[in-house]
Amino acid sequence: MAGTLLSVDWDAFSGTRELVFDAPIWGTRDREYDRLDAWRDRAVKRGGRDWSVLGLDFPLYPGWEALRGLAGVPAFVALSHAEAWAWLQRFPGRDVLNVDSHHDLVSFSGDGTRVRPGNWAGLGLRGGLIGRYTCLYPAWHAGLPVAEGFDLDRTRAELAELLPGDVLARVTLARSGAGSWGGLEAILGGVEAVLLVQSPAWTSPAHDGAFFEVAGALGGETLSSPLRRSSATVVW
Repeated sequence: MAGTLLSVDWDAFSGTRELVFDAPIWGTRDREYDRLDAWRDRAVKRGGRDWSVLGLDFPLYPGWEALRGLAGVPAFVALSHAEAWAWLQRFPGRDVLNVDSHHDLVSFSGDGTRVRPGNWAGLGLRGGLIGRYTCLYPAWHAGLPVAEGFDLDRTRAELAELLPGDVLARVTLARSGAGSWGGLEAILGGVEAVLLVQSPAWTSPAHDGAFFEVAGALGGETLSSPLRRSSATVVW
């Protein structure tokens, strides 16, 4: 019996606090610069010579530890959510639960028909690769007015202007409860496959160690190689 596909973007845990104006959640591209050198610039701006100086403004929020409980489930690891398309093609028509700081339903730049990290879910719904889709925003979005997951009604209203009604009808937006995954643990037994995505333009190098710990616990197949930035120097 088919189960749910679980997609986890590391930026649901490697996040930011309120009013950090150089945080990528305010808007960033996904260039090589954004994946490493932009983080170097943030660290140098804070007077640091290693990634630990980022910790105050860019904390690692709790909840990621529960991912270890998925060991044994077919797992896939990727640098970017652009690789989600290949993952969906292996399990077509399943319902998808995406734990993420972004809904990934619409890309606001470039060719909207090409699979991107920001539109893979929307294209999957349109193309029949996804049955129903739930974006579960992290609990910390409740304290960050700029975040998509702060006002779910506002975000859904924005999507209503961008997605066909039959597609939007299969979309659920939710936010996890404080200090938990909002009940996600209860469905782990029904997960058919999991995709873990690093998204380095949005996630702090200081948290790469935890990311690779989870990736190692899950094992599975690498769709695209994540970056090991934690050993990179800040000042050179």
